[in-house]
Amino acid sequence: MTIKLFATDVDGTMTDACMYYAENGIELKKFNFRDGMGFKLLREAGIKTAIITSENTAIVKKRADKLKVDYLSMGTWTKLDFVKDICKNLNISLDEVAYIGDDINDIELLNAVKYKACPHDAVKKVKEIKDIIILENKGGDGAVREFIELLLNNELN
Repeated sequence: MTIKLFATDVDGTMTDACMYYAENGIELKKFNFRDGMGFKLLREAGIKTAIITSENTAIVKKRADKLKVDYLSMGTWTKLDFVKDICKNLNISLDEVAYIGDDINDIELLNAVKYKACPHDAVKKVKEIKDIIILENKGGDGAVREFIELLLNNELN
Protein backbone atom coordinates (compact mmCIF):
# COMPACT_ATOMS: atom_id res chain seq x y z
CA MET A 1 0.00 0.00 0.00
CA THR A 2 1.32 3.40 -0.97
CA ILE A 3 -0.40 6.42 0.50
CA LYS A 4 0.99 9.77 -0.62
CA LEU A 5 -1.87 12.00 0.60
CA PHE A 6 -4.11 11.75 3.65
CA ALA A 7 -7.17 14.00 3.54
CA THR A 8 -9.97 14.56 6.00
CA ASP A 9 -13.21 16.38 6.49
CA VAL A 10 -13.60 18.43 9.69
CA ASP A 11 -17.11 18.56 11.16
CA GLY A 12 -18.22 15.10 12.18
CA THR A 13 -14.80 13.64 11.47
CA MET A 14 -12.18 15.69 13.31
CA THR A 15 -14.95 17.06 15.56
CA ASP A 16 -18.06 15.60 17.15
CA ALA A 17 -20.31 17.33 14.57
CA CYS A 18 -21.55 19.77 17.21
CA MET A 19 -21.34 23.54 17.26
CA TYR A 20 -20.77 25.05 20.66
CA TYR A 21 -21.61 28.67 21.42
CA ALA A 22 -20.46 30.62 24.44
CA GLU A 23 -22.88 33.11 25.96
CA ASN A 24 -20.96 35.93 24.30
CA GLY A 25 -21.61 34.32 20.89
CA ILE A 26 -18.15 32.87 20.35
CA GLU A 27 -18.28 29.65 18.33
CA LEU A 28 -16.28 26.66 19.59
CA LYS A 29 -15.35 23.26 18.17
CA LYS A 30 -13.95 20.27 20.03
CA PHE A 31 -10.90 18.61 18.44
CA ASN A 32 -9.16 15.44 19.62
CA PHE A 33 -5.47 15.70 20.53
CA ARG A 34 -4.86 12.09 19.49
CA ASP A 35 -6.00 12.94 15.97
CA GLY A 36 -3.45 15.75 16.05
CA MET A 37 -0.66 13.32 16.93
CA GLY A 38 -1.78 11.26 13.95
CA PHE A 39 -0.97 14.20 11.67
CA LYS A 40 2.52 14.31 13.17
CA LEU A 41 2.94 10.59 12.48
CA LEU A 42 1.86 11.11 8.87
CA ARG A 43 4.37 13.94 8.47
CA GLU A 44 7.14 11.74 9.87
CA ALA A 45 6.17 9.03 7.36
CA GLY A 46 6.47 11.54 4.50
CA ILE A 47 2.75 11.58 3.73
CA LYS A 48 1.19 14.90 2.72
CA THR A 49 -1.96 16.01 4.53
CA ALA A 50 -5.07 17.94 3.60
CA ILE A 51 -8.11 19.27 5.41
CA ILE A 52 -11.19 19.91 3.29
CA THR A 53 -14.34 21.41 4.74
CA SER A 54 -17.47 23.15 3.60
CA GLU A 55 -17.22 25.42 6.66
CA ASN A 56 -15.17 28.59 6.51
CA THR A 57 -14.02 29.49 10.01
CA ALA A 58 -10.95 30.85 11.70
CA ILE A 59 -11.13 27.89 14.10
CA VAL A 60 -10.39 25.42 11.29
CA LYS A 61 -7.57 27.59 9.93
CA LYS A 62 -6.01 27.77 13.39
CA ARG A 63 -6.25 23.98 13.84
CA ALA A 64 -4.78 23.34 10.37
CA ASP A 65 -1.88 25.69 11.14
CA LYS A 66 -1.21 23.96 14.46
CA LEU A 67 -1.21 20.56 12.72
CA LYS A 68 1.09 21.88 9.95
CA VAL A 69 -1.32 20.63 7.29
CA ASP A 70 0.05 20.83 3.75
CA TYR A 71 -3.24 21.71 2.04
CA LEU A 72 -6.31 23.44 3.44
CA SER A 73 -9.56 24.12 1.62
CA MET A 74 -12.43 25.83 3.43
CA GLY A 75 -15.87 26.63 2.05
CA THR A 76 -15.51 23.75 -0.41
CA TRP A 77 -18.39 21.58 -1.56
CA THR A 78 -16.54 20.11 -4.53
CA LYS A 79 -13.99 18.25 -2.45
CA LEU A 80 -13.05 15.84 -5.23
CA ASP A 81 -11.92 18.71 -7.48
CA PHE A 82 -9.66 20.04 -4.73
CA VAL A 83 -8.06 16.61 -4.21
CA LYS A 84 -7.63 16.12 -7.96
CA ASP A 85 -5.74 19.43 -8.06
CA ILE A 86 -3.47 18.26 -5.22
CA CYS A 87 -2.89 14.95 -7.02
CA LYS A 88 -1.92 16.81 -10.17
CA ASN A 89 0.44 19.02 -8.16
CA LEU A 90 2.06 16.00 -6.45
CA ASN A 91 1.98 13.85 -9.60
CA ILE A 92 0.03 11.09 -7.85
CA SER A 93 -3.21 9.23 -8.53
CA LEU A 94 -6.41 8.95 -6.50
CA ASP A 95 -5.30 5.38 -5.70
CA GLU A 96 -2.59 6.94 -3.52
CA VAL A 97 -5.07 9.02 -1.51
CA ALA A 98 -6.75 8.14 1.79
CA TYR A 99 -9.84 10.09 2.82
CA ILE A 100 -12.09 10.08 5.86
CA GLY A 101 -15.49 11.77 5.81
CA ASP A 102 -18.88 11.42 7.44
CA ASP A 103 -21.65 13.11 5.45
CA ILE A 104 -23.24 13.41 2.03
CA ASN A 105 -20.85 16.11 0.82
CA ASP A 106 -18.01 13.58 1.27
CA ILE A 107 -19.56 10.80 -0.82
CA GLU A 108 -18.16 11.83 -4.21
CA LEU A 109 -14.59 11.97 -2.88
CA LEU A 110 -14.98 8.79 -0.83
CA ASN A 111 -16.14 6.94 -3.94
CA ALA A 112 -13.14 8.22 -5.92
CA VAL A 113 -10.27 7.23 -3.61
CA LYS A 114 -8.89 3.78 -2.93
CA TYR A 115 -8.54 4.12 0.85
CA LYS A 116 -11.70 5.40 2.50
CA ALA A 117 -13.10 5.43 6.00
CA CYS A 118 -15.82 7.01 8.06
CA PRO A 119 -16.37 7.52 11.77
CA HIS A 120 -18.69 5.07 13.49
CA ASP A 121 -21.40 7.75 13.70
CA ALA A 122 -21.30 8.75 10.01
CA VAL A 123 -24.58 9.09 8.14
CA LYS A 124 -26.10 5.93 6.67
CA LYS A 125 -25.41 6.85 3.02
CA VAL A 126 -21.69 7.13 3.78
CA LYS A 127 -21.63 3.81 5.65
CA GLU A 128 -23.17 2.16 2.58
CA ILE A 129 -20.28 3.12 0.27
CA LYS A 130 -18.61 0.07 -1.25
CA ASP A 131 -15.35 -0.93 0.51
CA ILE A 132 -15.54 1.85 3.12
CA ILE A 133 -14.02 1.14 6.51
CA ILE A 134 -16.45 1.98 9.28
CA LEU A 135 -14.21 2.87 12.20
CA GLU A 136 -14.87 1.96 15.83
CA ASN A 137 -14.44 5.55 17.01
CA LYS A 138 -16.90 8.37 16.49
CA GLY A 139 -16.07 11.72 14.92
CA GLY A 140 -14.08 13.88 17.34
CA ASP A 141 -13.33 10.83 19.48
CA GLY A 142 -10.24 9.55 17.70
CA ALA A 143 -11.66 8.29 14.39
CA VAL A 144 -9.04 10.17 12.38
CA ARG A 145 -6.20 8.71 14.47
CA GLU A 146 -7.72 5.22 14.20
CA PHE A 147 -7.71 5.47 10.38
CA ILE A 148 -4.17 6.88 10.34
CA GLU A 149 -2.91 3.97 12.46
CA LEU A 150 -4.59 1.44 10.17
CA LEU A 151 -2.86 3.07 7.20
CA LEU A 152 0.57 3.43 8.82
CA ASN A 153 0.47 -0.13 10.16
CA ASN A 154 -0.43 -1.49 6.71
CA GLU A 155 -3.60 -3.05 8.08
CA LEU A 156 -5.62 -2.28 4.95
CA ASN A 157 -5.61 -4.19 1.68
